[in-house]
Amino acid sequence: MLNLFIRPFRQPPPDLSGLGAGFIALPLAKGCTVPAGCFAVLATKDGHTRRLREGARLAPIEGESAWCVHPGPYQCELQPFAAAPEIGLRVAFAIDTPDPRETHQRFDLFLASEGGEQVALEGFVAALQAALQRELAQGNLELPPCTSFEEWNAFRTGFNQLLYTRFGVMVDDCVPVDLGAARDLAALLMARLALQPAPQTPATSQQEAFDPAPEDAMALRRLFLELPGLMCGWRLAILPAECADFRRHQELLRRLDLVSLAVGTMPALALSAPGQPLAGSEQLRRARHSRRAAAAVDEAWALLARMKLSDAAMVPLLLDEADRIVANLECDCAARREVRA
Repeated sequence: MLNLFIRPFRQPPPDLSGLGAGFIALPLAKGCTVPAGCFAVLATKDGHTRRLREGARLAPIEGESAWCVHPGPYQCELQPFAAAPEIGLRVAFAIDTPDPRETHQRFDLFLASEGGEQVALEGFVAALQAALQRELAQGNLELPPCTSFEEWNAFRTGFNQLLYTRFGVMVDDCVPVDLGAARDLAALLMARLALQPAPQTPATSQQEAFDPAPEDAMALRRLFLELPGLMCGWRLAILPAECADFRRHQELLRRLDLVSLAVGTMPALALSAPGQPLAGSEQLRRARHSRRAAAAVDEAWALLARMKLSDAAMVPLLLDEADRIVANLECDCAARREVRA
């Protein structure tokens, strides 16, 4: 009688080379075990997320995507001012740990809405830098020359809250550095000149051309997944004591809820009506409005960070800013629905 020894099937270890160095998050296959020092994030198509600790075996349900995330710490150099590449900030950060007060962790929402298959450290740092530069350019954060201790502490508080609210990142350390010796300023200026388009007359100027389908899909996914979280954050961050502010606050939330409803019922990019294709130029126009709406969502997250640090005296100014952001969202979402400009 022939006895057969059958070895149990074992899932090969996942290829996670570069995780914790060049990559923050990499895809994880079903049946794999979460490596030591990491955690897994699973997200459904409608944005529901959950985490698994190290040592857990991955068993995603149908339709779930899974990432293996290394929390860090990571170190990078940010350039706060685009016009001054010699001024830098050396930042050490880590991914946020689970907060029992939050139903969804902010970094998990980032993965579900805009993470893609993997999150490279270089691209993630570029997003951090863009958020910082935008806030400094708009005057929401201040980093003046010869910064005093009080000014630096105020900047650090706003900067820490911005990265935590927008990306789910905890800043461990941030110090100013001189990047002049490490940057070739002449080569940088030449590269900027090479990227500038040739002068055009108004009659011949053209808007930026790109592939509209992936850009539109990414922007609409961000709007669909992130607007409910924004509404919840705005609702809890500002509780105006005066009746006039309370009514204005509720009206902004109502308008934002209507924007979220419009995003959930947005028509297909390539169709002007059922069975009727839309011209390519109109698809580009629609995708541009989608991207502008996603940019307004970025501003809304930054505003939420300021709301969490503000006092009662700042409520009217914050509501003015919220009104501008919601108006931009309403305008771009309405234009995205239009068949023709």
